[in-house]
Amino acid sequence: MKLILLIFRVLCLACLWPVTLLNNRYPDRKKNKDVYLSEHARHKFRGRIDYKLKRKDSTKSLLIKTEQLLRIEEHDFAMRPGFGGSAIPVGIDVQVESIDSISEVNMDFTMTLYLRHYWKDERLAFPSTNNLSRTFDGRLVKKIWKPDVFFVHSKRSFIHDTTMENVMLRVYPDGNILYSVRVTVTALCSMDFSRFPLDTQNCSLELESYAYNENDLMLYWKNGIDSLRTDEIALSQYFIEEFHPSHGLALYSSTGWYNRLYINFILRRHIFFFMLQTYFPTMLMVVLSWVSFWIDRRAVPARVSLGITTVLTMSTIITGVSGSMPQVSYVKAVDIYLWASFLFVFLSVIEYAAVNYFTTKEEMKKLKQLKLSEYDASQAMAFDGCFHDTDIELSSFSPLSDLNIDPCVSSLNSSVPGTRLHRRRSIRQSVNHIMSNSYKIDSYSRIFFPLAYVFFNIIYWSIYS
Repeated sequence: MKLILLIFRVLCLACLWPVTLLNNRYPDRKKNKDVYLSEHARHKFRGRIDYKLKRKDSTKSLLIKTEQLLRIEEHDFAMRPGFGGSAIPVGIDVQVESIDSISEVNMDFTMTLYLRHYWKDERLAFPSTNNLSRTFDGRLVKKIWKPDVFFVHSKRSFIHDTTMENVMLRVYPDGNILYSVRVTVTALCSMDFSRFPLDTQNCSLELESYAYNENDLMLYWKNGIDSLRTDEIALSQYFIEEFHPSHGLALYSSTGWYNRLYINFILRRHIFFFMLQTYFPTMLMVVLSWVSFWIDRRAVPARVSLGITTVLTMSTIITGVSGSMPQVSYVKAVDIYLWASFLFVFLSVIEYAAVNYFTTKEEMKKLKQLKLSEYDASQAMAFDGCFHDTDIELSSFSPLSDLNIDPCVSSLNSSVPGTRLHRRRSIRQSVNHIMSNSYKIDSYSRIFFPLAYVFFNIIYWSIYS
């Protein structure tokens, strides 16, 4: 019986021996079959993934093949293409996405655009059977040479990075390269406000190479006038009249001449907003100040309060407009209108001051004459209790025949000095007549003030519109 058990054990060992040898010969075979993943994938695939699925994920090997294909490690991309030779041409293509804001106080504008660069770098040429390009993101851009274009007179700028950095690199088999970025830039715009708010502003965004002058890099518009394209842009305060590209040269005393590209656009301001906020309220305040001409001159509180209210309202309007504008050293068109209107309102207050003064003086004169006449009558009645006409000296009055003489005829018969004296007396008499009849000042003001303001508006709008 023991012999039979020994023979059975030997046979079992003989059967298991080849399997043991096979496992000892390939110890990693079991490990390579199951690949363990991260926590997220381990939860999804229950801790392992088939080896065939891993073979399809060739991202790492593809990146290595791309760098080998473009021979990035074989060249020094700190140097420009064709170093030592002629200037490398770099074409520029711009598509304006939006004009985000325009600030009169800071004299700048903010623009979002797609900036595309075109150049050829034979170091990045690669063999291709189908002549298809390869597109990459910002990770490969940092490893190759690219133009150092910057925005002249820019205050702030940044490349968008939501959800990834908005950078695209496209390489063609012959070495031609397209490099595109989406950027927002805030740049200076020298504005002239002498005709504000009836003005037109010319702004430009300027592009230039920072390190390479015209001997090393030549900037140019890729497709001429068609290199600048715009989306549908609508602004709250401006009409965009024109978008056009141009080019020129910029001289720096220490480094030489540089190619410069210009994105020019013309802005014309909407006038309707300022008509509602500035011009119409100003006109109403001026017209309101004329209401005092129809109020009785003896109603002092009513006319004074109306005049002071219109003056303070005009001061508030002027302060509000000045606070929203830069502190420039010249007069703007809106300043001329506001201050001229303020002058009309102020003169209406001065007009009532004159009316009130002449009225008071006239009443005091009448009161004085009344007291004097009462005193003379009482003195004459003290002698005989009656009034004598013979006491009046008639020699002080001119004869009746002289009253019928035409003053024009008498002036012709007089000498030259007499004529001047007669005219002076006529003006003085007119002034005395107005002073003695102060109510006529209001009557003249009802006609003069509206006519003068209408005449001013005709001249103003004919010049600035």
